[in-house]
Amino acid sequence: MAFNGKYELETHENFEPFMKAIGLPDDLIQKGKDIKSVSEIVQDGNSFKVTVTTGNKVLVNEFTVGQEAELETITGEKIKTVVTMEGNKLKVSLKGIESMTEVSGDKIINTMTLGGIVYKRISKRV
Repeated sequence: MAFNGKYELETHENFEPFMKAIGLPDDLIQKGKDIKSVSEIVQDGNSFKVTVTTGNKVLVNEFTVGQEAELETITGEKIKTVVTMEGNKLKVSLKGIESMTEVSGDKIINTMTLGGIVYKRISKRV
């Protein structure tokens, strides 16, 4: 499944409760809730470069499926972890957050779960 492309956030569910749960300050939550972030994914085989631009914040992570990589989280923390691929889904665990990303048609769906909070982001290819 090809993840390559640029995607703009269309909808998201449970943004505020999830961001509070991971410790993002209230002022950043309020600023971020209405910003349409843009994700760009470059895939070369099992190697990925993911760039997420939200307002003036740019987050870049590079990894190879099945190999340990240092990934930066939304809060700016860097964590060593391994991204796996199951079918057309990328999965990773970061400090108790289970993240799954999949392509469905011209959309990319990212679901992050922390405890009982499920944050779902749906972005459309642009």
